[in-house]
Amino acid sequence: MYGIPPVTWFLIVANGIVFLLQSAAETGLLTLFALWPFGDPGDGGPAAFLPWQVVTYSFLHGSFLHLFFNMFALYMFGSAIERVFGQRRYLLYYFTCVVTAAAAQLTVSAVSGGPAYPTVGASGGVFGLLLAYGMLFPRNTVMLIFPPIPMPAWLFVTLYGLITLYMGISGTQAGVAHFAHLGGMAGGFILIRYWRGRRR
Repeated sequence: MYGIPPVTWFLIVANGIVFLLQSAAETGLLTLFALWPFGDPGDGGPAAFLPWQVVTYSFLHGSFLHLFFNMFALYMFGSAIERVFGQRRYLLYYFTCVVTAAAAQLTVSAVSGGPAYPTVGASGGVFGLLLAYGMLFPRNTVMLIFPPIPMPAWLFVTLYGLITLYMGISGTQAGVAHFAHLGGMAGGFILIRYWRGRRR
């Protein structure tokens, strides 16, 4: 599509197609492809962790609004990052953030215990792209939606990360995988620092 780089366009289309399949299959895709905590399905849990879930969960979404906001952010920030990184490095970066987000969520679930529930959504990868945007374009102006306040990208990313950390620690907005979002940002930060170190 005009104006959207190919990998970003592919990810948006793939997420949309999977959401349609998910809607038709009801809970079938969630059982196999959402990210479930470690554990034995024989212990009463509805499903078990499977290795491929650390990637496949990112293509599933809990609602149309969940999908819409993630894809809008993917378009807004991913397009700029893909043009800087190039297609192969961008794809590697995105899925690194997806996997580190999954690792963070699995770790928190294992430590905290509680009922087994699935994690879905591209937010881990999107938060990684947000982090990259703040690092690569720190002085670009980003406009908040609610409230509509313009601010430099580095400040926007910093505030967003701190708010997400607070919400994760305080348990605010239960059911949102705040630590997965932070895991995506952490994975992106480490990878960018590694690439910059290699260039030196």
